[in-house]
Amino acid sequence: MFCKSMRRGSYALLGVMLYGCSSAENEMAGGNIEAVNHTSNAINWLSVNGYRADGGGGSSCCIIMPTKWRPGLMAHIEWEVDPNRFAKIKRRAKGFGFDEEAWAAHKAKFQRHSATVEIPEWSGTDSCGLKVHFLVCNQIKVTTSCWGYGSSHNPIKEPLEMKEPAICPK
Repeated sequence: MFCKSMRRGSYALLGVMLYGCSSAENEMAGGNIEAVNHTSNAINWLSVNGYRADGGGGSSCCIIMPTKWRPGLMAHIEWEVDPNRFAKIKRRAKGFGFDEEAWAAHKAKFQRHSATVEIPEWSGTDSCGLKVHFLVCNQIKVTTSCWGYGSSHNPIKEPLEMKEPAICPK
């Protein structure tokens, strides 16, 4: 008898939990992650809250975000930088492929960074995924704007191909 009533109680609790998850306040939807590089370095890859994407520009599928913005919505972003994206890796003297030692030396200079930033507010269902803008001094900005970079309506105004300053602010 006790087990039967516990089971009913568990089903009721599960029903309440599922109902709570289905409210409009907690609805989630998939969107793209887009990298916009404002630096002269290469962004090899990035991840936003564990959702990995290509750092080479364009959109990558997918990130799961709430359909309705709420205060305190954060994005934890990790990324890898190649500070010498135009490095020439020699081919092997004999055979095909790259010189593994030269590639290992180049790859050893890759840098990994991370930052947590607040996701700016969007209204209603006007979010168009998450765009991560990589700035000099390993700074980032994010936007959910549907306007493309360069539009007067896009909130990110920093130019592309920014030069790294001699000393980065702390």
